[in-house]
Order: sequence, then structure tokens, then C-alpha cells
Amino acid sequence: MAKDLKRSLTIAGHRTSLSLETEFWDVLRKIASAERKSLATIVGEIDNARGDRNLSSAIRVWILKRLV
Repeated sequence: MAKDLKRSLTIAGHRTSLSLETEFWDVLRKIASAERKSLATIVGEIDNARGDRNLSSAIRVWILKRLV
């Protein structure tokens, strides 16, 4: 079973760490590259729209919604 990877990013001027499975990091990087945005920019956009959901969960849901 894949291990979660913890990454630190700067979002909206503050450092944050989040853990995601390798597969989600891979897809997130591909989306960021396709949109010509940084990973931090994509995560910042998700962060701004996530509501009450924790950030890691919000990223997973955002990716799933992109795929359907």
C-alpha cells in the first residue's frame, strides 16, 4: 500500500503542510502543468474554495470532480 507523502507549500503567504497519497500528488502536478500554474497556485485555489473540508480531503474531491 502506498504511503502518504507530506509536502510543505506556501499558500497565500503562509506555510502549510499536507499529506496526500503519491497518486494524488502525481495528478495534481499534471493538472498544474497542463494549466501552466504552480502547484502552490492550484492548492491555493482549492484552499480558497474548500469550505469546512480539510485541505487534503478538498484536494482529493477537487481531483475527482475534474475527472468526471
